[in-house]
Amino acid sequence: MSVDHGTYKQRRKKASEFESRAAYLEHELSIMDLKRWRVHLPFRDFGIEIEDWVPAIAATIGKVVMVTAMVAAFAAQFGLSQEFVAENVRFELLIAGLLFVVFFSAILNPLSNLAGTHGPMIPLIPLIAAAGGHPLALGIMVGVFGLILSASKGGSRLVNLTGEGVRGGLLIYLGAVGLIGQLNKFESWSVSSGLDAVSFIVILTTIVIYAYLAKVEKRWLAIPLCSLIAGVVAYIMGVPFEFVTEPGLPNMSPFFWWGENTGWQLGWPQLEHYIAVIPFAILAVAMWSPDFLGHRVFQELNYPKSAKGALMNVDDTMAVCSIRQMIGAGLGGGNLASSWGTYMIPAAIAKRPIPGGALLTGLLCVLAAVLGFPMDLAMWEPVLRVALLVGVFLPLLEAGMQMVKCSRNSQSAGICMFACALVNPVFGWALTMLLDNLGLIGNKERADSLSRTDKLIIPATAVIVCVGALALVGQLPGIPALLN
Repeated sequence: MSVDHGTYKQRRKKASEFESRAAYLEHELSIMDLKRWRVHLPFRDFGIEIEDWVPAIAATIGKVVMVTAMVAAFAAQFGLSQEFVAENVRFELLIAGLLFVVFFSAILNPLSNLAGTHGPMIPLIPLIAAAGGHPLALGIMVGVFGLILSASKGGSRLVNLTGEGVRGGLLIYLGAVGLIGQLNKFESWSVSSGLDAVSFIVILTTIVIYAYLAKVEKRWLAIPLCSLIAGVVAYIMGVPFEFVTEPGLPNMSPFFWWGENTGWQLGWPQLEHYIAVIPFAILAVAMWSPDFLGHRVFQELNYPKSAKGALMNVDDTMAVCSIRQMIGAGLGGGNLASSWGTYMIPAAIAKRPIPGGALLTGLLCVLAAVLGFPMDLAMWEPVLRVALLVGVFLPLLEAGMQMVKCSRNSQSAGICMFACALVNPVFGWALTMLLDNLGLIGNKERADSLSRTDKLIIPATAVIVCVGALALVGQLPGIPALLN
């Protein structure tokens, strides 16, 4: 067997043999031959490089933030304490780090992105509770519907049917809205803390550093470097910080978490709880496709064309998220799963495949859960906001703009952003995909090449499911919820 057609280990070369670090990293991606549902081992099937720490750090910060927000939203509806929130977040970090990040995304199927947190569902949690929903019932139903979509290959089919203009518009919208939202939150926090100038100085410093890193083609350093400098600048300007979370381990018994007087204090769900969460579970899974699409596209934009063997498998990622959702909820966790954006986007920028950083992410999640105090640092406002800005939303905005290169794509992108702004990204994506595939907007030649199923039936079904789910839970502007 020749080296050119051998295993990853046989084809690997030393970094010193390449003219630049970028060339070495692209070579690493091009020789990846990751398999679905096979055991992979570090240094035999994939390497671990210093760049892998970047997505690992970003992912851990994002995980702490997003799970805290989600569990706190549930706790507010069920009258649970802050102590409950802290312990459940710790438990979720252990579930993610020990059971899923390492076992699935690093070893068993490194073509599946890490199972993270479904942020768009957080605003719907009060509606879920008001409808009589139960967190465990919701988690199980999301997992069931997700497995159905994965088994039918629906996720990858929808990704392939999304035109370039629609993809670009979706990424631009997600990046711009997220960026503006993070800036507004940081400014509001700064004003409420009595340190009005902190947000301006920190963000101005971040802009200068990010611009320089982009110039020297070192954007993969943006998260650790910008976050570090943001923390230092804020501390020098008088922003207080202290470590308050002590080391420890959470209760790991599902009988504790689902007891009637312990944990969630809700007991085990009954049949009516499962019925109540069905429309919310359908909506959660419907929202997966544009989310997963963005992450896959980001890899395609940053990886070399020869890196086919390292690209995320959308259907497998849906399967892993579904399994993680059911097991995590069964154990007592309060997370709703989706593709882990704060991992995938920095990993793509750093030109790294999924498995190496997944191992490090699992390690950092476990350390944060056990030690406790890293959670304080990840939640500190200057570090948190800057990490999300340079690690997620600004790269999304840049990637979307790269995809809009002609008037046909710009037309589809503009309509997509318009529709997203009218309702939300899942509505905008589904509606614009239908219009684009019918040839009413965008690339007419592409539309003419599609079969009737791809042009009309699948996109129309996606619109009906998405709009129906949104209507049931009252997410269409001006239309009362159909589900009382």
